[in-house]
Amino acid sequence: MPISVHEATGTFHLYNNDLSYIFALVEGYPFQLYYGARVPDEEDFSYLVTECWMPSSVGASAECELVSFEHLSGEYPFVGADDMRPPALDVRTASGCNVLNLVYRGHTVERGKPALEGLPATYVEDPSEADTLTLTLADDVTGLAVDLVYTVFAHEPVIARSARIRNTGTAALTVETALSGTFCPGDDRFELVELAGSWSRERHEVRTPLRPGAQGVYSLRGHSSHQFNPFLALVRPETTEETGEAYGFSLVYSGNHRMLVDVDAYGTTRVAAGINPEGFSWPLAPGEAFQTPEVLGVYSAGGLGAMSRALHRVFRSRLSRGAWRDRLRPILINNWEATYFDFTEDKLVEVARAAADLGIELFVLDDGWFTNRNDDTAGLGDWEVDYAKLPHGLGGLAERINGLGMDFGLWIEPEMVSPGTRMWVEHPEWVLHAPGQPLRPSRHQYVLDLSNPAVVDYLTDRLSAVIGSANISYIKWDMNRSFADVFSQTAGAERQGSVRHAFILGVYELYRRLGERFPQILFESCAGGGGRFDPGMLFYAPQAWTSDDTDAVERLRIQWGTSLAYPLSSMGSHVSAVPNHQVFRQTPLKMRADVAYFGTFGYELDATAFTAEEREAVRAQVVFMKRYRGLIQFGEFYRLRSPFAGRGNECAWMVVGEGAREAIVAYYRVLQEVNAGRRQVRLAGLDPEARYTVREQGVPEGEAALYRRSVSGAELMRIGLNLTDESCGQNFSGRGDFISRIFVLERV
Repeated sequence: MPISVHEATGTFHLYNNDLSYIFALVEGYPFQLYYGARVPDEEDFSYLVTECWMPSSVGASAECELVSFEHLSGEYPFVGADDMRPPALDVRTASGCNVLNLVYRGHTVERGKPALEGLPATYVEDPSEADTLTLTLADDVTGLAVDLVYTVFAHEPVIARSARIRNTGTAALTVETALSGTFCPGDDRFELVELAGSWSRERHEVRTPLRPGAQGVYSLRGHSSHQFNPFLALVRPETTEETGEAYGFSLVYSGNHRMLVDVDAYGTTRVAAGINPEGFSWPLAPGEAFQTPEVLGVYSAGGLGAMSRALHRVFRSRLSRGAWRDRLRPILINNWEATYFDFTEDKLVEVARAAADLGIELFVLDDGWFTNRNDDTAGLGDWEVDYAKLPHGLGGLAERINGLGMDFGLWIEPEMVSPGTRMWVEHPEWVLHAPGQPLRPSRHQYVLDLSNPAVVDYLTDRLSAVIGSANISYIKWDMNRSFADVFSQTAGAERQGSVRHAFILGVYELYRRLGERFPQILFESCAGGGGRFDPGMLFYAPQAWTSDDTDAVERLRIQWGTSLAYPLSSMGSHVSAVPNHQVFRQTPLKMRADVAYFGTFGYELDATAFTAEEREAVRAQVVFMKRYRGLIQFGEFYRLRSPFAGRGNECAWMVVGEGAREAIVAYYRVLQEVNAGRRQVRLAGLDPEARYTVREQGVPEGEAALYRRSVSGAELMRIGLNLTDESCGQNFSGRGDFISRIFVLERV
């Protein structure tokens, strides 16, 4: 069992083949001693505890002045311990006092991993896959108890942490900060890696050195946000994709979050993650409990790549769930960029027929199918079919699509409402809005109060009727605005600080209900593109729309950054029309597909507008994706050349299948270079002792073999794949701008 508890010394050691996480009780308080590469288990690690008087420090108690919370790393820092850094827990009594004294009261160790009530979380399918420690702390004065829950996975370098806050006393309490957990990787010789951006440029990799004080990421938008993903990593300055230490931290949550990296005056680094305390409070009556979301800590001694692949495996198979978790995702076509709101049933069928002829498997009807929805200023909330556009309803359209041999999918945006709808008129109290204050629209719409169970009940019934009216196999669930005037008109004054978190719980509950009622449906989450691309959503929808920006060049950065935490099977990636509708760039159809392959793959354009040459190209793309989508969606992903490095003119990555029997390598060059020299890209993940054939996709059969012999895996990984071409800019056989090349490697 990978959890050792040494009662005599009060030491707890969580470990597997890759990592160790050690903490110990000092005077009844748990302090973290080590988190990193695996070390042998010992009875006593007390030499790691600093017990000496430190200038300006405050002792843990009158009897123990030599132990200071400021100079030791508390497992769950609380207000009152004089930790001198932002706390993980802040709870206030009716008198206004928030001083606590949480002391160890006991622990349990169990096989497996318990679920979190009302929240998404990782899971195991067999108890042997993980072990869980629950450490209970309590404050005798307030009656507050805290259960710190740690799960260590047996075969992944991952530890999951969460906390359950319980009121065991006789008086009401108010939780004002309740983070999921803290991790202390030790010294401050790290660089911070975060995923930052905005709409249409989500999750760009940003790497900066740590400095004294606090750094980190956060959201106050009501959703995890385009701006800061709930993920960060700490890496050594010398860490690369495949070498060096990397610590990754990912919060399984879709609402307001905060992930803080704090470097103190003594060079100690602490990572704290959880619900953003800003604007948060949660009343806790006697007998009630509050459950925090889960945060995952990943340790890698094999660079950022190994850290990412561990998260990919866990997210893909032990966070995502349901009928579609392990199934190959269908190749789809979405009508949005083909028609926007201007369509008829016959036009949709015409697009679907052209797509079906090319082998595309799923037709998705996007926005505009319901009453009064001819632009984005009206219609959200009532969810009734517009029979003027669809005279046979969704059921009739689905039948016609199914008759072409295609599945049928539908777009919804259930969390929003437009002015003038019946819902708006009949239930103004269902809109988040402070009475007497100005309404603050975004995209001409307002946020429904999903913290109110009545709203969740209404949406459950209304959407169940819509989905049940047709043979629907796919739902794209959108959410197109951030929160502003957050006030629940149906909650009391004491509950207003709970609204943002309760809203997300309502979203999760709606997903749960619809997922259970329609288990055959593949759900894809979306939030104005990638505004809610987070682990919490993956629990309910195994894939997400990565970004509204579908330009092939922009997607190199977006998909590279996203891959730091998320698997390819979670990334919605489509070939869209040109000029691109976001940046107005014209890129070749080949490059658009070569980028979009590395995700769930589909098309976002009018298939009836293809030339004969484009039809044949798309037909070949669909054949290629069907042949290799299992490898792409479920293989091991390796990043080779970063679009954030240097001038950002090149990018390369690859996917390796089980047993390294086959692999696909992608290389992209944005702009033509002049008088360029020899170019190679070192590959990764292959068997160095095996030999591989290397064939370039899309090149005529007689010219497809890049090498006239098989090549050893060692050569491809240590010398590299030869990508030299005629790129001097003075030869008509040169390739030009926006070049992409795909190579298929097969083990001999």
